[in-house]
Amino acid sequence: MTIQETAALLQTMDRVLLLTHVRPDGDTIGSAAALCRALRDLGKTAYLLPNPGITETYACYAAPYWAEEGFEPDFVVSVDIAALGLLPENAKKYASRIDLAIDHHPSNEGFAKESCVLAEMAACGEIIYEIVGLLTPMTAEIALPLYVAVSTDTGCFVYANTTAHTHQVAAALIDTGIAVAGVNKALFRTKSRTRLAMEAWMAEWAEYYDNDRVVIMQIPLSLCLDYKATEADVEELSSLAALVAGTDCGVTLRELEPGKVKISLRTGPRVNATEVCALLGGGGHAAAAGATLSGTLKEAKQAVLQAIDMVVGE
Repeated sequence: MTIQETAALLQTMDRVLLLTHVRPDGDTIGSAAALCRALRDLGKTAYLLPNPGITETYACYAAPYWAEEGFEPDFVVSVDIAALGLLPENAKKYASRIDLAIDHHPSNEGFAKESCVLAEMAACGEIIYEIVGLLTPMTAEIALPLYVAVSTDTGCFVYANTTAHTHQVAAALIDTGIAVAGVNKALFRTKSRTRLAMEAWMAEWAEYYDNDRVVIMQIPLSLCLDYKATEADVEELSSLAALVAGTDCGVTLRELEPGKVKISLRTGPRVNATEVCALLGGGGHAAAAGATLSGTLKEAKQAVLQAIDMVVGE
């Protein structure tokens, strides 16, 4: 569906429940919160399904919109979710009744009755910005979570997915009068001592492959336990490996629980992250993608190296 068609469909909806993905980031939370506020401004009843994985980093943006207990929606909309496997446990009961999916991942599985998937957008927040513009005036209450969505999915506008449109959207959001300095400081220029210590450990034990072009960093479950790390401490650690000079493929392996490993890739043009992760049952974008595997960290490392080799073909 186009932006216009999606906006028209949303205007017909009421009693809407918005779904966000597991281990929610700024894009899924910010986009859903902004859309929820816009729907309420239209006089609709709209809520976000509580996400048990949300961290304190993003909780304040979603807090005003959590669904009240017992809320029964007439319509269900997923935001920034590419696959049903990314639904939190409490959202799985809605898997077969998602009326609309709004997403920017090229790997979107097309699970909803209707879909608005625009892979050229750097963040789902950019899509929501365009939709909201056809529904209701852009207020500061809508703009703030949208800024969080767009800024986090572009690494504060430095990732390769950032476009002129991204900057235009950010400028328009700032024009509403929102205070972005505090948001930028909290999201991009503040790290806990635990986070810094974990980064140091990951860098010390990094492994290099393919003439040092591929770097693999690991987050064992024991590391999180030893440092008493919260989910907020672990957020965005997947971007660390890609910061190493001379590499064009940063791989982070996070042990979620014994026998379950989350793989995150951040890559340059030589390695298509989506294609690599598709071989592992995941997906995402050309420069940023992920997958979850069963097995040990060692087995996950072997699997991702093999997948990279198959995609690069060198």
